[in-house]
Amino acid sequence: MADSAKSASRLSFWRNDLFGGALASVLTIAFGLSYSVLIFAGPLLPLLPFGVAATFISAAIAGAIVAIGSSFPFAVAGPDSSTAAVTAILAATLVEHLLAADPHAALLGPVLVTLSAAAIITGAVLYGLGISRMGRAIRYVPYPVIGGFLGATAWLIVSGGVQVVTGQRLRLASLMTLPDTATCTQLLAAGALALTIYLTWHRSRNPLALPAILVAGVVAAHVGFLIAGMTVAEAQAMGWTFASPPRASLTLPWTLIDVRHYPWQALPAIAGNLMAVAFVTAISTLFNTTGIEVATYREADLERELKTAGAANMLAGALGGYASCISISRSLLNISGGGTGRVSGLTVAAVATLMLVVDPALLGYMPKFVLGGLLIYLGAEQLHRWVIDSRRRLSLLDYLSLLAIILIIVKWGFVAGVLIGVIIGCATFALSVSKVSSIKFGFDGSEYRSSLDRSLEDQRALNAHGSEIQGLNLQSYLFFGSANRLYQHVKALLVRHPACRYLVFDFNQVTGIDSSAAHSFMQIKRIALQRGLRIVLVNLRPAAERNLRTGLFIDDQVSIIGELDHALEWCENEVIARHRGLEQEEDGLREWFIKMLRTSEDAEQLVRRCERVEVAAGDIVVRAGDAADSMHFILDGRLGIMVPAGDGRLTRVRSLGRYTTVGEMGLVAQAPRSATIQAEVASVLYQLRVAAFDDIKAHHPVLSQKLLTYFITVMAERLAFASRTIAVLRR
Repeated sequence: MADSAKSASRLSFWRNDLFGGALASVLTIAFGLSYSVLIFAGPLLPLLPFGVAATFISAAIAGAIVAIGSSFPFAVAGPDSSTAAVTAILAATLVEHLLAADPHAALLGPVLVTLSAAAIITGAVLYGLGISRMGRAIRYVPYPVIGGFLGATAWLIVSGGVQVVTGQRLRLASLMTLPDTATCTQLLAAGALALTIYLTWHRSRNPLALPAILVAGVVAAHVGFLIAGMTVAEAQAMGWTFASPPRASLTLPWTLIDVRHYPWQALPAIAGNLMAVAFVTAISTLFNTTGIEVATYREADLERELKTAGAANMLAGALGGYASCISISRSLLNISGGGTGRVSGLTVAAVATLMLVVDPALLGYMPKFVLGGLLIYLGAEQLHRWVIDSRRRLSLLDYLSLLAIILIIVKWGFVAGVLIGVIIGCATFALSVSKVSSIKFGFDGSEYRSSLDRSLEDQRALNAHGSEIQGLNLQSYLFFGSANRLYQHVKALLVRHPACRYLVFDFNQVTGIDSSAAHSFMQIKRIALQRGLRIVLVNLRPAAERNLRTGLFIDDQVSIIGELDHALEWCENEVIARHRGLEQEEDGLREWFIKMLRTSEDAEQLVRRCERVEVAAGDIVVRAGDAADSMHFILDGRLGIMVPAGDGRLTRVRSLGRYTTVGEMGLVAQAPRSATIQAEVASVLYQLRVAAFDDIKAHHPVLSQKLLTYFITVMAERLAFASRTIAVLRR
């Protein structure tokens, strides 16, 4: 019982493979003949039998080798529409060059040698891609590009189905013209068959349903011919069945005479087309393989597929064939017919071999609408999947990209579609990534600190001034889009935190940074220098550091620290030291004011109303003629009182050091400045503005009186000094 069940299962398996292979063989024959006509057109039309032979040599060899070596056991290979198109361009270019040089030139030998050489070169390129594993780059092609490729392929399958029935490819221009009654009838028959397949086999997926429908279609057609009183020859003449193709003529291209008389002077003219054949075949192999992956939910071994296709093309070229690759439509037709094993591909190869030695007149009994209806169904099913169903799976931007790629491929071909599609995919990816924030989170020193335990006094200082440390934890890949958003974020951050003095960037989760991002970091650096900030970079990888150094971002103004904890510790130490110094400074100012005003309360009131100002040596504090809107207490440093010397220069008439004041007369009288005040060394000043002085007069009259008394004392001392100087000068 077990043996009989196993035998029945094996028989069913072989039957399904043979039937699937038979279906794919019909497509191989029909497509192969059309490719022959496409390549051997114009001046080559008299040589069509040789083109038929070259086509089926390619189909037989590619079908057998791919069936044995492919990672898809159901794969069917042979000449494809894209490879045949570029091969036709190659042949036409060669013929044009030959006839331009000699209108009576022999064409057969050079054309066959060129097509075979193109197949061998293509095979070597494919095999090299497989060995080097460069074919894996297809994994990085955006999903909408693959979807657009498959959607365009589906449209070409539908168009091919219409062409099988009517003899004309489906085009927008042809849609505007009404076909004749016979053509309409044939299209309706094909549409009815496609609808029947959809209503029965598509929903049930019974493996016997599809062959039953196709056989029933053939039988129904011939019954209709009998009822109409039409013979098979008349049906062929009216376009209902295929015309019997010519017998193939076998010939090997690599004869000594053909090679010796090859027009080598034409090689530069066709070199670009030779490379185009290799490129398009490689792209078609990779995309068709990926398309079969997506359509069948199976994973392919790309290196194996490339090496297998390479070997098939080299052998086919050696025996007189031209470039071919794995086929989506025939592979899907095979698996739809129940074929799952390698027998299917071998069946296709065997049928292609028979086409070389057997008169293919039996094709004349196959109604066109049966094969055309099947193609229309297969293409329409894939179109529905990629044009309708994909809308639910893709974002609007990706979906629009997919539709654009379909239209480009249909209009300008696969090469243009793939190249433009990759550009669209890259632009879409860049736009999508730029919307992802490059900032994982932000922090400041008052809430996120180093692991160093500090004294209570230091902790209080960090609680009060920790916001001077602002940090950003970065993520993902930084390029021109995301880096610009980072720059905009930093600008807004510094507006919210004007007291920031240390800007920390943690690159721990940054996967990479391109050279264009350095421009945005330079903009951040410019703002930092304007505000007196220190930039600290943490967890910076060597490649990222190299790009930032090349962009001149990293220099002495930027600190690089290995770990975030150490960076925070360094920033905290700087903050604590700075505010410890300010506290000591304010203590010194307070002690000075206490001596001046006699009470600590009045000194504290004055300290609160003063603003700290740092000036460098040579800085102008006030200019002569400016409005006197403030006075300055000099806590540290030295200021010079400068007046014009008559020759455009300024000369110092007095110098003021620590614990002295300047500008008090202007503050009281509010008259324009009578002299220019310039820092002679780096100095620390405390500025009392007119508004603060008016507030003291209004709310603290005692303090106001004490300040006026101090000002009068200072001015009296300066007046006495001036009197003594005048007296000396009069001696």
